[in-house]
Amino acid sequence: MSNSAEYQWQVLEASAEQPQWITSSAQLAEYCEQWRRLPLIALDTEFQRVETFYPIPGLIQVADDRACYLIDPLEIDDFTPLKTLFTDSSVLKLMHASSEDLELFIKMLDVLPEPLFDTQIAAALLGWGFSMGLQRMLEQKLGVELAKHETTSDWLQRPLTDSQEKYAALDVAYLPAIYAMQQAALEQRGQYHWAEQENDALLAVAREDDPEGYDYYKRFSQMWRIPEHKIAALRDLTAWREREARVRDVPRNRILRNQALLQIIERWPQSMADLSRLDEVKKRILRQDGETILGFLKESQRSADTYPPEPIPGPLHFFWNKHLKKLKAIARNKAEALDIAPEILLRRKELEALIRSGLECGEYVLPQEMSAWRQELIGEALLAELERIEKLRT
Repeated sequence: MSNSAEYQWQVLEASAEQPQWITSSAQLAEYCEQWRRLPLIALDTEFQRVETFYPIPGLIQVADDRACYLIDPLEIDDFTPLKTLFTDSSVLKLMHASSEDLELFIKMLDVLPEPLFDTQIAAALLGWGFSMGLQRMLEQKLGVELAKHETTSDWLQRPLTDSQEKYAALDVAYLPAIYAMQQAALEQRGQYHWAEQENDALLAVAREDDPEGYDYYKRFSQMWRIPEHKIAALRDLTAWREREARVRDVPRNRILRNQALLQIIERWPQSMADLSRLDEVKKRILRQDGETILGFLKESQRSADTYPPEPIPGPLHFFWNKHLKKLKAIARNKAEALDIAPEILLRRKELEALIRSGLECGEYVLPQEMSAWRQELIGEALLAELERIEKLRT
């Protein structure tokens, strides 16, 4: 928890009219040393990600207790001071809806801003709304209208327009004021540690990566009934696509769209002629990668025998349809009583994992992804209801 009383949003809002640019490594080092003496800073990024796999940083925005700053990643070549700031546990880093920004920081700096406080998470914990946008939050809580006309700007162009600079700076100008409101409300409710746990979980997810893409195939839940050798082919194709997308730095769809992968598995082409008849496989990919794609199909049985794929989880039996509603109701009722967003208390993915733990292992176990505070609130009630349901099944 940090003292944000000295951060006046009106001062930062005025600063956003002419934000201070940081365009050299020496400047960055100077300001990072200054920011490390503060209780908190606000962070945001602007990036491009249209034709590339990895986001290309265009700006890093910072707000402190005095002004808004625009760090230019196109000019700076030494980000060591920023990495040191990010790992300084004495400085709280404020962000809003930070998932994509965290992905950029991992790629760009190989570190994450810690400790983190995401104001979108806090909004859900306070019952303001789930996945609440910054624009709506500022309108409701500060009476500020935030224009979004620069959302699709080219952030790699130089110089940026005055409008772009102001837009980028305003994304951090109000976060300290929002944090001050959220901090006070969470402390009054005795729930600040909930936000800490959820932000820690967000950072943990950001660190998770599957560069080889070996688990991506499990997302194709509609393919759960296909034979093992076809599952192996789907696994190997998606893993190959993941590696190639990263090496070539292009979006996955530029290599094979998901629909193309499904079509290949369903139609199972045996030759280049067969592959060319699939309308989802683009001619460019056919020429460049056609033989490679066919090779995965030809080697599918060997792959399945050598490295048996884990099954693709199928849909839950229709028996669970009405019981899912009862389990969700436990979380919904608790959330309403506490005035928090139901979606943050129990996620469908976690609920399904909980049910599958009992079906597959014979004992229902709360998933590790479920934060401790949420397990404490509804864990026992969920397990008790599952125990009652289990008696109906036997």
